[in-house]
Amino acid sequence: MAAAKNRRHSQVRPYHHGDLRRALIDTALKLVTERQDWTFSLREVARRAGVSQHAPYNHFPEKLDLLAAVAAVGFERLRTGLLQATAGIDGSEALLAAVCRTYVHLGLENPALYRLMFGPALSDIGSRDRPKVARTAGGQARAVLEEVILRGARSGSFAVSPDKPQDLALAALSVWSATHGLTMLIIDKLSQADLAVDDMIERMVRMVIEGLRQPRDR
Repeated sequence: MAAAKNRRHSQVRPYHHGDLRRALIDTALKLVTERQDWTFSLREVARRAGVSQHAPYNHFPEKLDLLAAVAAVGFERLRTGLLQATAGIDGSEALLAAVCRTYVHLGLENPALYRLMFGPALSDIGSRDRPKVARTAGGQARAVLEEVILRGARSGSFAVSPDKPQDLALAALSVWSATHGLTMLIIDKLSQADLAVDDMIERMVRMVIEGLRQPRDR
């Protein structure tokens, strides 16, 4: 009798998690990484995290909310990677090269996460409708590139006026477009260039830098 009572007690004992929200995000990120897609359900995330099937709804009312949080982690990793890659570098061109190389390599490390970060899964209309947590984290990652462009403009290395925000924004957009485009083309195996990945990256980096470089008097 006592044994049966103890078994019943163990069955209804609540599961205590130190940081449930973070555990759910980490579990979802692992699923994205393992399967290279995000077709799993919130119930599966809960099962993998070791919590009740209703637990995720306390933090993520919809699956979209959880995916947005996973994308935000991806952007945080991108920002951290870019900052680490540029630490200790002074020259503007070397800084920009480090940003471009690191960006592509990080995107290729986890294609599904990269697609989630930048693709339409988080929005059916446009970037302004993307969840705030993803937009904010994405802006913080993009700010690393924007700061490199600004430094190059102020030093005179790049042919961009440091006093014209629109010019700076367009310069950053141009670099981002080239880097993001190459990343996606490689992921989708559509590059059509008979070159190794690192060769494609280096050529893209040279073209980007040459496009921004301040003309020198001849």
